[in-house]
Amino acid sequence: MSTVTELPESFAPVLAPRRKPLRSRAYKAFRVCALVVVVLALLAPLAWMVLASFKTNVDIYDAAKSLVFTPTFENYSNVLQRNNYFVFIFNSFWVAFASTLLSLLLGVPAAYAMSRFSMQRSALVVLMARIIPGVSLLVPWYYVFSNLRMVGGFSVLILSHMFVALPLIVYIMMSYFDSLPVELEESAQVDGLSPIGAFRLITLPLSLPGIMTAGILAFIFSWNNFMFALVLSGASTKTLPVAIFDFVSYASIDWGGLMAAATVVTIPIMVIALFTQKYVVSGLTAGATKG
Repeated sequence: MSTVTELPESFAPVLAPRRKPLRSRAYKAFRVCALVVVVLALLAPLAWMVLASFKTNVDIYDAAKSLVFTPTFENYSNVLQRNNYFVFIFNSFWVAFASTLLSLLLGVPAAYAMSRFSMQRSALVVLMARIIPGVSLLVPWYYVFSNLRMVGGFSVLILSHMFVALPLIVYIMMSYFDSLPVELEESAQVDGLSPIGAFRLITLPLSLPGIMTAGILAFIFSWNNFMFALVLSGASTKTLPVAIFDFVSYASIDWGGLMAAATVVTIPIMVIALFTQKYVVSGLTAGATKG
C-alpha cells in the first residue's frame, strides 16, 4: 500500500514559485518604455513625411488636418511625371552602383593585403582618409575637374563618391578579414592552391557578409549624398537629393512636392536596409570578439 508523505511546513516556501524582485520588474518596464519612446521618436518624422506627401500645402499648414484629411496624389504626379524624376532616379542609381562596384573591386583586395601582411602605414593612411570630411575637398576637386572639363559628367560624381566609399569599404573589410583564421588559407595552399587562388576560392566566399555590409553602406552614402552632386553635377546628371532642392524657392516652399520627393528617395533605401539587415549586423560585428 502506497502512502503519501506530507512535507513539513518549512518546505512550503522552497517549493513556491519565486517572484521576480520589484527592482527587476521596474527595470524591465523602464526598458520597454524607453524603447517605445525611441521608436516613436524615429518613426514620427517618417510618418509625418509620408502623410504630408498626400496633402496639399493648405492642409499641411492646418493643424486640424494632421491625421484626418482628404488625400491627393497630385504631389506624386508632379514629382514623377511633370518634373521627370525617373531620370533623376536613374542618375542616382547609376552613380551609386558604379561608385560602389568600383570601390569594392579596389577596396576588398586592398583590405585583404593590409590585413594579412600587417601593412600598418597603409592602414593609417586609409584611416586618415576615412576621418577627413569630403566636403573640405570640394573646392580643390572643382578646380581640378573643371580644368579637366569633367564637371557635369557622371565620371566626376563617381570618383568623388569613391573617395568616401573606398576608405569605408577598406576599414570594414580589414576587420572582417582579421576575424577569418589564416589556417584555412594555409591548408588550401598545402593542397596546391596559390595565394591568389586561396583568396579567391576560400577567403572571398567566406567574406560575403562583410562585402555585403560594406557595399550596402557605400551605396546608401552615395544615394543620399547631396553636397558633391550639388557642386559637381550638371543638368543632365542631377541626382535625386539635388532634384529635391528644386522645390525650395526664394519666395516659398512646395511642402507637398518636397515631402513626396523625399518619400521617393527614402523608400528604396528603407527596402534595401530591411532585406539586408542581417548582413549589415553580421558584417559590422565581425572581429569584435577576436582574440
